[in-house]
Amino acid sequence: MMQDNATVGVVVPMFNAERTIRSTLVSICRQNYQALDIIVVDDGSTDKSASIVASCADRDRRIRLIRQSNGGVAHARNRGAASTDAEFLAFVDADDLWAPSKIALQLRALQEGGSSAGLAYCWFAHIDEDGRVFSLHNQPDAQGHVLQRMCRQNFVGNGSSMLVRRSAFERAGQFDPSLRARSAQGCEDLLMCLRIAENYEFRVVPQHLVGYRMTDVSMSSDVMQMLRSCEIVLAEFREKYPQFGSDLDAHLVDMIHWLATRALIEGRFFAACDLLKKSVFLDPRTAISRLPDMVNAYCRARLVPRWIKVRVKRMLNKDAEFRPFYAESIW
Repeated sequence: MMQDNATVGVVVPMFNAERTIRSTLVSICRQNYQALDIIVVDDGSTDKSASIVASCADRDRRIRLIRQSNGGVAHARNRGAASTDAEFLAFVDADDLWAPSKIALQLRALQEGGSSAGLAYCWFAHIDEDGRVFSLHNQPDAQGHVLQRMCRQNFVGNGSSMLVRRSAFERAGQFDPSLRARSAQGCEDLLMCLRIAENYEFRVVPQHLVGYRMTDVSMSSDVMQMLRSCEIVLAEFREKYPQFGSDLDAHLVDMIHWLATRALIEGRFFAACDLLKKSVFLDPRTAISRLPDMVNAYCRARLVPRWIKVRVKRMLNKDAEFRPFYAESIW
């Protein structure tokens, strides 16, 4: 049964996000669906993040600020979830953006799926540090019972893309803070999705409703930590579901390739080489076949001036033309 007045708890973990937090909150407050309880959890910031949130809260009473000593993204998200009694929970990183229809469309998909549907996700666009779209390649279609698909690939992609039922969130054990304790922070989202997929169906909204920001200061830019995190998460499900072993192997190879490409683009050549060696050891044929793609990605990102890239995209009539993910501000 549809609930037009169901409250959605929106949890924003924040650490030193003074450059982006205002834009993130603007995109949340501009949601077409208005019944939001917006909780920003300041995870020990030392910059002006908290004062920016406070000024936003003066303009929109739905925003609340919780402050704590630094405990990591999982602890911050769990703290925010515990501070609201909302039946549905959405999480958004303090540098990502939402399109105005994001929550409304996902809530409809989740409610139409009934109690067996525990998570709704959407497509995401990659955006740069200025909020401009540079990739719309993410277009998965998986829904229903997706555990094996999640073992093969993290098609949800990031924590800002999902809306979950509280019952599914609680049954999954909330976000796991032990990854940070093991110096393996980074794949908390993947672990949450896998654990929810064990007991619930997924629903997809096939629209690019999230702007996922790619910068060299984000958590995912620590490529070796991300790899440790992924290995720990996949090992848990390898033990639980040995029948999905080949899917988990391929997932890890894909992750190593993505991390190596990212390290190369960011100029972390030693890390890129270490990851490439690991990739060749695990799957030499795949690693070698993907080298041209990696070199191409590096050349496009580092060797071609931005104005040329923009003009080429326009000449080729591409969808992603470095346009802003959203164009207007309410504050």
